[in-house]
Amino acid sequence: MLRFILLLGMMGMMLTAHGQVAKKSVALRQTMLRAISTVEKYTDSLALFRRQQDSLSRYLLLRDSLVRSGKLQDGLDSLGNLVKIAPHLDMRDGKPMKKAISNIACSPLFLPPTFYKRVPHGVFDLEGDLTAVDHVLLNLYLHRPDLIGRTETQLTQAGDIIEALTMKVEQATDIVEHVAPKPKEALPAPVDLLVLKPNFWSYSGDYYLQFLQNYISSNWYQGGESNYSMVGSITLNANYNNKQKVRWDNKLEMKLGLQTARQDTVHSLKATENLLRLTSKLGLQASKKWYYTLQMIGYTQIMRQWNSNSDVVTTDFMGPLNVNVSIGMDYNIESKKGKVKGSVHIAPFAYNFRYVNRAALATRYGLEADKRQLHNYGSQFTFDMTWKIVDNFSWKTRYYAYTTYERSEMTWENTFSFRFSKWISTNVFVYPRFDDSRARDDHYGYFQLKEYASLGFSYSF
Repeated sequence: MLRFILLLGMMGMMLTAHGQVAKKSVALRQTMLRAISTVEKYTDSLALFRRQQDSLSRYLLLRDSLVRSGKLQDGLDSLGNLVKIAPHLDMRDGKPMKKAISNIACSPLFLPPTFYKRVPHGVFDLEGDLTAVDHVLLNLYLHRPDLIGRTETQLTQAGDIIEALTMKVEQATDIVEHVAPKPKEALPAPVDLLVLKPNFWSYSGDYYLQFLQNYISSNWYQGGESNYSMVGSITLNANYNNKQKVRWDNKLEMKLGLQTARQDTVHSLKATENLLRLTSKLGLQASKKWYYTLQMIGYTQIMRQWNSNSDVVTTDFMGPLNVNVSIGMDYNIESKKGKVKGSVHIAPFAYNFRYVNRAALATRYGLEADKRQLHNYGSQFTFDMTWKIVDNFSWKTRYYAYTTYERSEMTWENTFSFRFSKWISTNVFVYPRFDDSRARDDHYGYFQLKEYASLGFSYSF
């Protein structure tokens, strides 16, 4: 019996606890539903307020527009009349609407919830007129009084709302505007326009002056005589090249060598070098390195020369004078590093003119007796080259050949130069020559040879 009573007691306690839990769940659910309903009502209140606000703004806009246009008399403020004539009004001006919206006191909706006295007074007052904002606040007071945290009396004690003051703030001037240099406008000034034409001319040259001294005593077992010698040379180049088709090269060579001769009792000096030569070539480009060329070579002697211990003149200025004009092709030679430079001239047609100012020298230079001029035709070949073998050693060579197919003349000039410095150098000159227009020599035949070495000053530019 006791066990039965205890069992009934425990079941009662469990039913009671379950009932309390169920009641708490129902209360919690009702609280959540009230909160959701309150939020929905608040949202609906804001939407209703917005519709009422738009209606009021439209109403005020229509009224102001009608008054300005004269379609609405003073005192005629009927909404029905406004609706009738609304389609004829200009609704593009939005300034009255903005003005109407700004006049509505809607700030209580967005401030912390506050209990205002005018809301309950308007409800219980028979002539009271609640605004849309008041209806929203009344709904809040009735359904969520727990959200109200302050009253209108507290706001009054805090004081009136301080209106924001409009202040003009001037931005500080950037210091760069004060210290940075300001551009100055250039004043117009007369300008002299200088147009430079391209210069197709190039100039170069070199010269040297060298000496040689030889002393032999009077009792030297092999005999001989002491002498002093000097040789000077000047070479000038003036070349024109327009980098297109035309090329004109000009070279002037002057060379003179003197030697003392003690055994010559008539003349104290003898000429070892005696040359004045001008070479001019006018070319028209045919390909990259080939030119159609017209060449002229003219050469003579600088000073008069005699045989030893005699007054017989062997050569003189214009005695003879040789002028050779040829037409052919030129081929330019130039290595990639510029150490070898030169040209080859091949002329199948050449004209040679020789003039002797002394009739006594006619037969010596291939002319008939008592004749001063000689004209003949033939072919000509010229080869000029300068090879800088090393920095201070070079070889300059010139080979000239002319033939009338009856007689031939060939000269090969070779100059080997060794530079000790910019100003000091030594030269070795080797000059073989062949000329069958001269009388045949019993020992050398038609060949001739001249060679000398010298040391002295030199300069190139």
